Amino acid sequence: MPVISDPSEFNEDELYVDLRAAMELPLYLKCEGFNFAGSIKLKAAAEMVAAAEREGVLRPGSVLVESSSGNLGVALSVIAASRGYGFLCVTDSRCNPPTRRMMEVLGSRVHVIDVPDAHGGLLGARIAYVRALCASDARYVWLNQYSNQGNWRAHYRTTAPAIARRFPGLDVLFVGAGTTGTLMGCARWFWEWRRRVRIVAVDSVGSVTFGGAPGRRMIPGLGTSVPPPMLDRSYVDDVVSVEEADTIRACRRLAARGFLFGGSTGTVVSGASAWLDRDGRRDLTAVAIAPDLGERYLDTVHRAGWPSDTAEEDPLGSDELAALSRPA
Repeated sequence: MPVISDPSEFNEDELYVDLRAAMELPLYLKCEGFNFAGSIKLKAAAEMVAAAEREGVLRPGSVLVESSSGNLGVALSVIAASRGYGFLCVTDSRCNPPTRRMMEVLGSRVHVIDVPDAHGGLLGARIAYVRALCASDARYVWLNQYSNQGNWRAHYRTTAPAIARRFPGLDVLFVGAGTTGTLMGCARWFWEWRRRVRIVAVDSVGSVTFGGAPGRRMIPGLGTSVPPPMLDRSYVDDVVSVEEADTIRACRRLAARGFLFGGSTGTVVSGASAWLDRDGRRDLTAVAIAPDLGERYLDTVHRAGWPSDTAEEDPLGSDELAALSRPA
């Protein structure tokens, strides 16, 4: 077992779940939530902070600021606490309360945006707030996860080669699309070294990432209301868009078999399942990346009745909600 002195030094990179038993799905799920930040975002956060330190952008007294729907905010909170920086997370009303509390416990400040930008939605409003803050106070350093090259390089350097080592005969890789850092890092690596592997991006319905119509999204993580500048569509072979109702179904089916994953993972699993059903072949070696675990979603996707009891439209009917809340 490793002995560490910095929380970013530990990340379980070799854990996979074979979903044939749990969901009758020919898919291996790479679990990226077993670290001190609880998500894959620790990799990108560590890479971006290290680069900023090397370049002299981060200095004693600097205060990190970042726009995040939650997971990167927690990851930066972990790193800021361990290295003595202040951190302000600019998030929005979709960020889960447990995620906000976690950042605050780690010593970070959280600013919640609840009025969307007329053109860029909540994400556009978050970014505008960060830009204005950095322009008015030189102490603040914005890593800008949306265009920071360290975001995708973290996965080019670690995530993709780890998958290739474990599955040398890989046929298809499913990756969720948010900032597209994980997607681009993995896609670039496989394009250069294992070009035969198909890269399938999984997005949320209501996201504009791949040109879809903008729509209301309640589950934070994947999808965006502003086209991600990091995305290079030429590296992506196919795209699957997932309704939030299907995300909830996937999360609850997994939980009923003892696997508590978060909303981003539920979206990726649902998208992979739909793609594999359409493809029809059962002999493919397929891997999907599970970005997060489910503890932060206990009050949302894993709670019976959500979101109907928050005065939002319920994507699942009452009978289906009841069935998904019962053990399989």
